[in-house]
Amino acid sequence: MEQITSFLPIILMIGVVYLFMIRPQMKRQKDEKKFSEALKRGDRVITKSGLHGKILELNDDSVLLDAGAGKMRFERSALSLELSKKLNEPEKAQKEKK
Repeated sequence: MEQITSFLPIILMIGVVYLFMIRPQMKRQKDEKKFSEALKRGDRVITKSGLHGKILELNDDSVLLDAGAGKMRFERSALSLELSKKLNEPEKAQKEKK
């Protein structure tokens, strides 16, 4: 019984690390994958570096964006889920009002 109680703090620490660090990261990766798969031509997105653009062409692993100053090709992983959501929220809210 003493051996179990000596390992209890270590087991609790592992549980806390899983709940607060590993699980949210797995959820974030899953959401990013869904976002990447749901992209289509005409979507407005923001890259992780902050470049705004409209999708012109989609490939398996890259995206061609019209960034205003020209066309640029990015990896799908370079698109930011959080920033793109914020960019498109006002657009959706305006459509719902009409």
